[in-house]
Amino acid sequence: MTPPDSGAVPAPAFTVDFHPRRGDPALAARLRREIRGDVLFDAFSRGRYATDASIYQIEPVGVVVPRTEEDARTAICIAIEEGVPVLPRGAGTSQCGQTVGAALVIDNSKYLKEVVVFDADARTVCVQPGIVLDRLNAFLKPHGLWYPVDVSTAAQATIGGMAGNNSCGSRSIHYGNMVHNVRAIDAVLADGSQYHFGDIGAEPAGPPGYAELVKKIRALAAREADEITARYPALLRRVGGYNLDLATQPAFNMARLLVGSEGTLAYSQRIHLNLQPIPRNKTLGVCHFDTFHQAMDSAQHLVKLKPMAVELVDRTMIDLARGNPAFKSIVDQFLKGEPAAILLVEFATDQPDESRRRLKQLVELMGDLGFPERVVEITEPQLQAAVWSVRKAGLNIMMSMKGDGKPVSFIEDCAVPLEHLAEYTDRLTQVFEKHGTRGTWYAHASVGCLHVRPVLNMKQDGAAKMRAIAEEAAQLVREYKGAYSGEHGDGLVRSEWIAPFFGPRLTRAFEDLKALFDPAGLLNPGKIVRPPQQNDRSLFRYRPDYAARP
Repeated sequence: MTPPDSGAVPAPAFTVDFHPRRGDPALAARLRREIRGDVLFDAFSRGRYATDASIYQIEPVGVVVPRTEEDARTAICIAIEEGVPVLPRGAGTSQCGQTVGAALVIDNSKYLKEVVVFDADARTVCVQPGIVLDRLNAFLKPHGLWYPVDVSTAAQATIGGMAGNNSCGSRSIHYGNMVHNVRAIDAVLADGSQYHFGDIGAEPAGPPGYAELVKKIRALAAREADEITARYPALLRRVGGYNLDLATQPAFNMARLLVGSEGTLAYSQRIHLNLQPIPRNKTLGVCHFDTFHQAMDSAQHLVKLKPMAVELVDRTMIDLARGNPAFKSIVDQFLKGEPAAILLVEFATDQPDESRRRLKQLVELMGDLGFPERVVEITEPQLQAAVWSVRKAGLNIMMSMKGDGKPVSFIEDCAVPLEHLAEYTDRLTQVFEKHGTRGTWYAHASVGCLHVRPVLNMKQDGAAKMRAIAEEAAQLVREYKGAYSGEHGDGLVRSEWIAPFFGPRLTRAFEDLKALFDPAGLLNPGKIVRPPQQNDRSLFRYRPDYAARP
């Protein structure tokens, strides 16, 4: 079924299938001869890499764990030469199926995790793609700096994966997304060429091949300039498709075209980042609401105080956290009564008095909105950290829900303008009820991007309900001029919806852009360009023939 859209083009069939090459001993033997890294083609290793944090499960051709940057480049060139797709991968925390596929997986997370260059004065760092965010921030902390794209999976997520997904984090309203914080990327293209993707002026410098690529990208962006203006949503939280809109400017940063491309355009060998000073003084207000609608409606007013973050925790998550021995004592310290939802509002400044003053302004504003004495004020750093630990563990807390019905990620990151957030969430809740389920809600109220997961049983009728809910949610998001992919990318679960949201012209333009970088279509195929249907159960963990064994 094609998603509803008067101008939509049907999603092409998912034709990439390399089942005969899985575990191919000849390919494995060649890789072992030509690289120093680990070559894992056994059934157990392929099984381990068949899943990520999504609902999908696809066995790869094999796995390479490169020890050096040259290992990674050589493995990619061998695979392309052999006609085998290539799939770069970090920690596998992707929720949309970006890091699973019938491809040769390049796992960066074991060896390629070093800080290459660091300049504290310039507040910049260059890293290999496999470095984990928490490890990078631990390195930066003694220098009073951090990388501020603070995803909740910071203990696992790699910088390469975050760049591939255009990750965002709780404080994106202040710091922006990955695309706003990447300076440059040293990348390997499908033909083995290596270029430094960074800022370019009206006349790009660099090797002839790079200059020619820039010229073609500019021509493509100019060709579609009107359609880009008409179709790209005017939101901070929109990560669907390719960032072709950035190439419409006379000067732009080529690295930002690679950010969010999910490994479909190039392999990121080194990533250059902008850093920020660690905020010295923070305060936190926990705003309590009797109804979910009140919380959603209030977000548009609270952001006027210029907070660092405004994060939602709904009743379901509150109850699950209270029922978890690891979090109950923390929740009891900041919760008053039985609210239907809370908003965590954080302020951070260089001056402690200023942070406290902003917290008092929050209390006053809540009173003006009709919620007097509904803010728990937290100034102690330790309790603030504890509160954020509950929010950070939100996904794990929700997945602890008992039974076969689990919160499923597929419309999780739809983003709408803040003034429509309350109405959108009300109407989406009605959609859930219509299909006999409910949703769990949490995350980024500050930017209109809520992590909403309908509770579905994917072992039984979940796939059919998922499709129906996805189609109705898409209609709502289009009506509010929102973004269907607001944080976690496209992958297998949302790439199909690029066509109805961006239209046939931009869908073809994305295919043209892909072809400029990857003519054979072997870099992470099936993502963003020419995807399968999201509800193709042959790609699921629970396939059509699933049955419980006694």
